[in-house]
Amino acid sequence: MHTLRIILAGITLLLALLTAGWLWRGSAGAALAAGLFVPVWLACSLANLRVGVTRAGYRVREELPVLAVVFLAPAVVAWAAWRWLAG
Repeated sequence: MHTLRIILAGITLLLALLTAGWLWRGSAGAALAAGLFVPVWLACSLANLRVGVTRAGYRVREELPVLAVVFLAPAVVAWAAWRWLAG
């Protein structure tokens, strides 16, 4: 359940950045926002991994697949948005 909430938080962050980019510079701004989302979301995903290891007691080896899912799900949506907006 926690993983799903983190993924939904990432998609919500992406939508907020896309909206801000669209309001700022139209589709070019939204495409830029989608590109900037990926490193920001990677940092958030790594922070989630750190919390899982330091506070929840999981091993890094156990958290790596969760990191992949948590990072990749919103990142793929961001990539698709970037392709559509930059296209």
